[in-house]
Amino acid sequence: MRGTTVLPGTPCPAPRGGEPPVHRLEVRTPGEVPFAAGGFDAMGPMSRAAFPHRHTFYEIVHVVEGSGVHVLDVERYEVRPPQLGVILPGQVHHWEGVRGLEGSLVLFTPEFLLGGAGDEDLLRRLGERPWVGLDGASHERTSLLMAELAEEYRCGADGFAGVLRSLLHVLLVRAARLPGAAARPAPARGLAEEFVRLAGRAGAEGLSVRECAERLGVSSGHLAEAVRAATGRTPAALLREARTREAQRLLVSTELSIRQVATRVGFADPAYFCRFFRRETGRTPGGFRKHHDRRDPSIEDAAPRA
Repeated sequence: MRGTTVLPGTPCPAPRGGEPPVHRLEVRTPGEVPFAAGGFDAMGPMSRAAFPHRHTFYEIVHVVEGSGVHVLDVERYEVRPPQLGVILPGQVHHWEGVRGLEGSLVLFTPEFLLGGAGDEDLLRRLGERPWVGLDGASHERTSLLMAELAEEYRCGADGFAGVLRSLLHVLLVRAARLPGAAARPAPARGLAEEFVRLAGRAGAEGLSVRECAERLGVSSGHLAEAVRAATGRTPAALLREARTREAQRLLVSTELSIRQVATRVGFADPAYFCRFFRRETGRTPGGFRKHHDRRDPSIEDAAPRA
């Protein structure tokens, strides 16, 4: 993925008007592995950011102490350690009212994954239940893995990148085994998997099924057959879901007008967008925003360094 990593101190580009800032993963030197691990303090102030922002990378967070709320897109998760959380690229999140927050984080880009598309499937499935409590045994195993990842990353000994990839793969597999996590099977490989990956970006860009098919180099009919066979759903349904999710993020975490939100997710007619949103969520955009009105009014002035 382009633009997912930067050198320390590189300023983040200004987001499009009214949108949340985008946090990219800092790497220590050019060509450094796109990975970081350590405690909240070691990862810097963005690890506890209290304002909505997006990532261009994956984040796994293991919370061992503290209280407050973690806000991910439009959902609020109470901090009750020990817990494990997963944040996917493009999601909007922040911490709210946290006190004594401690634990460790693992940050990485898709190209770093040992299992490639298989590990990305695991992460998508984990993203369906992104905040889970840990029992004593799971907490202990997770603590040991997170500590190993942080130590291997800190030391940077010969072959450390391979060790990090292997440990990260183990962490993902074990996280998928947690009760309530990754409950649904991953979609089939191939074209359907490529579409599922594209759908999240397509929702934010307002792309149609035809435009997605063109990007993937197939006909709309062939894409529909492959996606339905793998997921039991149509490409159009998945795109509607992605568009709705992106609109919800923008309504909750930005000061954009409803007309601007409509444009961002590909609707030229705000009235049609309002009808679409109400059909998909049961609420008007204005009603949804009012129900979730916890936005930071100074977000445009709070863009952080990467």
